[in-house]
Amino acid sequence: MKTKTLVVLSVVFFFISFKPALGQSPVFSGKWKLNKEKSTAQNDQLFLSKMTVLQKNDSLFTNRVYENGYGEAYPFQENLSLKGAESKITIYDMPRKAKASLSESNKSIAFESTTTFYGNGGADDLKTKETWSVENDGKTLKMDYSTSYSGGTSDGTLYFDKVK
Repeated sequence: MKTKTLVVLSVVFFFISFKPALGQSPVFSGKWKLNKEKSTAQNDQLFLSKMTVLQKNDSLFTNRVYENGYGEAYPFQENLSLKGAESKITIYDMPRKAKASLSESNKSIAFESTTTFYGNGGADDLKTKETWSVENDGKTLKMDYSTSYSGGTSDGTLYFDKVK
């Protein structure tokens, strides 16, 4: 009888200790590399080639690496709350305001950002919206995006393969 009670208590303890892990959001954390074949990216502009993501509780740290057509890399890091709080950083002398929110179902992350850049015509705002979701048992990160600025708009879908 004592052994049976001990076994039952052990099983109950096991399920109680792992219950929080069962309801967690998809794993956005990892090293991701752009899958150019699946993505709809424009080759003549800067594009997001790879990124490292660390999701912890209600925060998200990203290290994004953008590349141009010549293979020159432009990395930047950003630390965001997943509760929609605005954060401000400066990327290569360009101020950026961004916010991120984890969906109620914990299956996607929505981003909004405004990056002010300076060209021949003065200051302009690049407004971007991204929606991230994880597919293929956590091996693929899908990013639907739309951008707009005074020179036009662009939208599409980027697919990233998990490297690590």
